[in-house]
Amino acid sequence: VMEGKDCLALMPTGGGKSLCFQMPALLSGGLAIVVSPLIALMKDQVDQLTTNGIPAAYLNSSISASEIAAVMRKAQSGGLRLLYIAPERLAMPEFRQFLSTLDVRLLAIDEAHCISEWGHDFRPDYANLKMLRTEFPNVPTIALTATATETVRADIIRQLHLRSPRVFISSFNRPNLRYSVLPKKKGSQALFNLLEKYRGESAILYCFSRKDTEALATDLRKRGFKAAAYHAGLNAELRARTQERFIADDLDIVV
Repeated sequence: VMEGKDCLALMPTGGGKSLCFQMPALLSGGLAIVVSPLIALMKDQVDQLTTNGIPAAYLNSSISASEIAAVMRKAQSGGLRLLYIAPERLAMPEFRQFLSTLDVRLLAIDEAHCISEWGHDFRPDYANLKMLRTEFPNVPTIALTATATETVRADIIRQLHLRSPRVFISSFNRPNLRYSVLPKKKGSQALFNLLEKYRGESAILYCFSRKDTEALATDLRKRGFKAAAYHAGLNAELRARTQERFIADDLDIVV
C-alpha cells in the first residue's frame, strides 16, 4: 500500500485489517477515503482514532445535515486524515462533486465482498464503487474482507478495477471462537441459566424481531443484568449511546 499499489487483503476479524489502511493514511499526508457498509463499525473506528488524536470522521445517515456539512468543510480544508463513508453516498452527484475537491491519497474498501453478487452479503450500493476508479485513476486502492471465496476474490478485483493487485490471504482460524448447538428446551430459562454463568461479562444476543429484542432486554434487566436492546427502529442517538456504553463496559449485554 505504501508503494502505491493496489491490494486485496483477506484477514480474520481482529487480524489487523484496519491498520493496513490507517497507517498508510497517516503517512501519506493527504486524505484516505474508507468505504464501509456498517454504521456501528464506522463509529467504533472513528471514536478510537479521535481518542488517539487522529483526525477522522464519518458521513452516513446517522448524523444530521449540519454535522455532514461540518465534516465536508473539514475534509476540504485538509483537517482530516481518514473519512469514512457509506457506499450509498456515491450515488449522489453532489457528493461525487464534493469528492473531486479533496486531496485523496488512498481508497480503502472495507467488507469488499459486498460488491460481489457471488458473495454472501451482496449490497447493491457497492456497485457505485466503480466510479471511484474513474474519479481517482491514480490513487491506490486496498480492498479488505474477512470472507471471500476464490470466485468472490476474482469478482472483487474485476469490479473494483484493481490493477495487478497483490493478494494477501491469512488464516481464517479463530481459536478464540467456538460454536455450540443446544436443543431448545425451555428456551428462555436455558438462556438465563447460560448468561448467569457469564454474569458481569460481555454478551451479544440475536433475536428474530425488534419486538423480541425489547422484550428480552427488559426481562434481563428485571433479573439484574445490565442489558439493552439495539435495532434499526431506535433513533441514532440511542443506538450510539448503547454502543458507547457497551464498549465502555457500562453495559454487559446487547440484544
